[in-house]
Amino acid sequence: MKRKILLNPGPTTTSISVKKALMSEDICHREKDFVKVIEKLRKDLVKIVHGHLDEDVCILFSGSGTINMDVTLNSLLEKDKKILVINNGAYSTRAVEICQYYGLPYYELKLPFDEKIDVNKVKEFLSKHDNISLVYTTHHETGSGVLNDVKAIGEVVHKHDAQFVIDATSSFALVPLNIQEDNIDFLFASAQKGIAAMPGLSFIIGKRKLIEKSIDYPLRSYYTNLYRQYYSFEYANKEMHFTPPTQLIYAASQGVKEYFLEGEENKIKRIKRMHELVLESLKELGFKLYLKEEHLGPLVISVLYPNDANWNFMKIHDYLYDHGFTLFPRPVGDVKAFRIGLLGAIDESDIKAFFTLLKKALITYNIKVPVSY
Repeated sequence: MKRKILLNPGPTTTSISVKKALMSEDICHREKDFVKVIEKLRKDLVKIVHGHLDEDVCILFSGSGTINMDVTLNSLLEKDKKILVINNGAYSTRAVEICQYYGLPYYELKLPFDEKIDVNKVKEFLSKHDNISLVYTTHHETGSGVLNDVKAIGEVVHKHDAQFVIDATSSFALVPLNIQEDNIDFLFASAQKGIAAMPGLSFIIGKRKLIEKSIDYPLRSYYTNLYRQYYSFEYANKEMHFTPPTQLIYAASQGVKEYFLEGEENKIKRIKRMHELVLESLKELGFKLYLKEEHLGPLVISVLYPNDANWNFMKIHDYLYDHGFTLFPRPVGDVKAFRIGLLGAIDESDIKAFFTLLKKALITYNIKVPVSY
């Protein structure tokens, strides 16, 4: 199988061993052997964010990362209370849309999409509204590359006696998180990003006592209710309430195994090395960034389209794709930009090969190098 380098921000490049895990033996999801696989995976995912297994629990769901958004928003809102969505990007915008679809009472604190969340503005908003029980935001906004300071936000949230939920879909197992120390009540992610496995399996990690408390909250969904799935895992039979994606769970288990083999510290060092190489290589080619570097996380870099009559992103994309590299062919909101993601099983040699090809693509299509704006 020819290896392809996915520089889109998910799904990501996977290892051969993760791919092989998909070829695990056929098994009924009710068998004890498979239940043991699920149980270990759930515990290992909690360990990645330094949780305590007596306090923190992982609940699996079948679906993409958006299912986690649905679950947390509809399941964790108390009666007669409101959600605050702190929105500085496309994925928190999606959370607002979910609130609208369910008819959930919410506030939206909309902030600039090209900057980190201003914690003082969160503090100011919460001080003016005493009916908020759930605060939601995104840790790493994949659409832009902004990395928010969730620890500082969570501290403010807890001072106002609200629960704090973060979307960690594109930061889990990539940027170190500590659910105990970072003031997080719930975080969620999916298998196809940080643990470099396959799309279709998602998970929520959070406080047992708060899930137990949610049994008294209004029921707003049958399939995506957090307590129902928790009850199935913790009290019924240690299984998903409904049929799980068995092969995807084997692949995720292998991805987690490889995460621990590399180690948290070594992984973030690898990502930072690639990040620095990308910035250096973009500068050499004349490209400009969408974000100021002080707002930029290490995982996704948004690059502005150059001002050249011959520039055509899809032509560049297709040239790279034909040579085994994938860029994400969608601009950041209304900003004309492409993104380079560093989320998968890739390393510096892949980045060097990519930029060699990118320069050839620019020359092939008569785009001036270095590019101009």
